Amino acid sequence: MADLKVLSDESDRPFWRRAWLVVGIALLCTLVGLIVWRGSGLIINVVIAWFVALAMEPAVAKLSQRMRRGVATGLVMVIAAICVVAFILVFGNLFIDQLVSLIKAVPSITDNVLTWWNKITGSSMSSDTLLKNLDLSNTDLAGYAQNVAGGVLGLIASIVSGFLGLFVLAFFAFYISASMPQLRMWCATRMKPHRQVPFLAAWDIMKIKVGGYMAARVVLAAINSACSAIAFYLIDLPYWLPLALWTGLVAQFVPNVGTYISIILPVIVGLTSGHWINGVWVLAYALIYQQIENLTIEPNISARAVDLHPAVSFGAAVLGGQLFGVAGALLGVPIGATCVALTEIYKTKYPVTDETQAEVASLVAQEEGQDTGEPAATA
Repeated sequence: MADLKVLSDESDRPFWRRAWLVVGIALLCTLVGLIVWRGSGLIINVVIAWFVALAMEPAVAKLSQRMRRGVATGLVMVIAAICVVAFILVFGNLFIDQLVSLIKAVPSITDNVLTWWNKITGSSMSSDTLLKNLDLSNTDLAGYAQNVAGGVLGLIASIVSGFLGLFVLAFFAFYISASMPQLRMWCATRMKPHRQVPFLAAWDIMKIKVGGYMAARVVLAAINSACSAIAFYLIDLPYWLPLALWTGLVAQFVPNVGTYISIILPVIVGLTSGHWINGVWVLAYALIYQQIENLTIEPNISARAVDLHPAVSFGAAVLGGQLFGVAGALLGVPIGATCVALTEIYKTKYPVTDETQAEVASLVAQEEGQDTGEPAATA
């Protein structure tokens, strides 16, 4: 009997071990899910800070050759902050005034566009009909505007929250950038030697792709916005400053179709401004600038940036936007390029020979001959 009891206890042990293992995995998954759910804001801030650090990497890497890396990171962030503050001091009031005026002018611009459309197509579309088709009403828009305003306390809370979020983002971006080489080696030393090579290769490729992409987009957006502001100001386009910023940012950060989307709004504003020739001048400027940028500016700035098929880059941006919003849309392209680059490194390629092509052509010819009932052509 004692022997049977011992055998029974030994046979029950694997079951209870598996049961406790399942319970432990369930508790661990629950804990991870709770952390992701409750700490999603902090996790997103850390991820964005990581990509901000990668965007600063080209400048920080060059400066760190002459000074300590922490000082180089701080210097880059201070220069960026000075540029933002200088822009606010010089153009802040003008930008806000023009942006508010542009928002107030949206209904009249919409009416002018609908009047032009009705004249061309012979339809009778109105702004009320358009809102009805979009399942909106003037009451809904007023409610949205009131919610956006949120009162004085809501505005103050939004400003305080924005500065706090910006501080958290800058804090993480500084320490990630300043300690990036140490962080790279720390992660690598926690892996087995045969896994260190692909990990370090992925890290360096991601640094090149993402850092080059983000840095190139920021520089190109600044150049595009500055040139657009000068051009719009010279042709006396209404709301020239916010429209110039819109043109530069959308053209550079929306892949492939951003160039065309960015210029639609300035063209419409120009055509409906009372001097329709302004819209023509805006369109002409966009065509000329795009050619200059493609031939001279972008090749020099984006030489080491993302090399990705247009369809793949657009799909990566759309997928990133659907999963993680605006941040995902901006970072989808460099992440997709990194994945493609890694597959290119560790993927064996086999050339397609002329003999293979000839054999394929022979098989296709035989199949065509069977379908049409005609004798197949000999290769």
